[in-house]
Amino acid sequence: MNQRISLGFIMAMVLIGSGFTISFYSYIQYGDDTKQVRHTYEVIRVLDNILSYAKDVETSSRGYVITNDKTYLEPYYTAIHQLPDEIRKLRILTTDNRIQIRRRILLEKLVNDKLSITKERIRVKASDLKNTAISAESKRRMDLLRAHVALMIETEQTLMDVRDRQAGRSFRNTLIIISALSLLTFLALLILYRLLEKELTHRQQTEDQLRAYDSQLRGQIRQLEASNEELERFAFVASHDLQEPLRKIQSFSNLITDRYGNLFDSDSLLFMSKISNSAERMSKLIKDLLNFSRISSHREDFRSVQLNDIVQRILDDQELRIKGLDVHVEVNSLPVIEGIPSQIDHLFNNLISNALKFIRPGVQPLLRIDVQTVTGENYIGLVPERQYVEITIEDNGIGFDEKYVDHIFKVFQRLHGKSAFAGTGIGLAICKRVVMYHHGYITARSQPNKGTTFVVVLPESQSQQQYDRPTSETYSYPAG
Repeated sequence: MNQRISLGFIMAMVLIGSGFTISFYSYIQYGDDTKQVRHTYEVIRVLDNILSYAKDVETSSRGYVITNDKTYLEPYYTAIHQLPDEIRKLRILTTDNRIQIRRRILLEKLVNDKLSITKERIRVKASDLKNTAISAESKRRMDLLRAHVALMIETEQTLMDVRDRQAGRSFRNTLIIISALSLLTFLALLILYRLLEKELTHRQQTEDQLRAYDSQLRGQIRQLEASNEELERFAFVASHDLQEPLRKIQSFSNLITDRYGNLFDSDSLLFMSKISNSAERMSKLIKDLLNFSRISSHREDFRSVQLNDIVQRILDDQELRIKGLDVHVEVNSLPVIEGIPSQIDHLFNNLISNALKFIRPGVQPLLRIDVQTVTGENYIGLVPERQYVEITIEDNGIGFDEKYVDHIFKVFQRLHGKSAFAGTGIGLAICKRVVMYHHGYITARSQPNKGTTFVVVLPESQSQQQYDRPTSETYSYPAG
């Protein structure tokens, strides 16, 4: 019996070894074919990058010639810096293809010609009659470059089709061999039953150890939650205590200016003004930090909140500013929801202040607030089939590029300098935290010089929400 078991073990090992060798060879072949496909993808990607940078050169130079605004040249300078690297990559990637080598050489010439004519186009003023001819020549060279890149990409796509079919054949062969190897492995497992039993015992021991690790990890998570609560309380207390010395700085700087201002020269008065303004800004920053901290550290019960009353009170407070800016205000009837009034007040106060802050010169400002009932299916993190109110706060101000939509909701992050627009960089962070505390969702839609629309989605009733996530988290937020 022992001899037969040994013989069966040897035969099983020989079969598995033979199958493994054949499978390994097939796998290597499939890997080589896949590598060729990836190589083709890489060539196409580099060609797309070259064409994209060439388009940047064309569009940025055109924008500069039309507006004489050098900010339009930023993509141009980025492109001329990146194009040599992309061409160098293409030179390396096409060494195995004679046809593409010749086309790549021609592509380099077309790129250089395009850059040369663009430099001339930037140098010549838009009012110069010569600019029209240069622009036409620039467009012609861009069309040649685009057509040449399309030809090279078409060649690579043809190669990709061939290599894809070869990779598919290799993959099917690999599957067949792996299936045969699985059958041989099954037979081997029947013979080596005792080893399997030992392995199962070892696995059970491993699972017991994992359970112990899981219990330890849960304990550490509880410790981290407690630590986060302590940090929030510390931030609240520290920010509160900082107000007292700031008040003294403001009081004494004002007192010095009032008593001895007639003795100061212009520089001294400027310095005292800067001290007072800096203290006032620091005080506002600390107050915003306190508001930010209170959202998590101060627990309040949810109750019915009349959004119409809150918005109207904010508009009344901003009445002088609204009239001074000649803002056109449109507010539709807002519903009653369950929430925390003080937090909802912070939310709308910051969003309305933003709309009144980032206005466009020469355009009558617009503030439009609208609402509709939605379900949570269309928003990440919300409960499907649950009723929510979607509130939009729309303006026609300076707007921003939507690629910064996550950036604006981070603490102390700003899209504009402090000298251009006042603010502490916490306002929209507070909005984000308020919305998350209410189990909602906030985002923004915007385009430069076409205004911004903030979208706030809040549940109609908090008592119906079934959430597993905590209400006190660390989030990323934008500047106010």
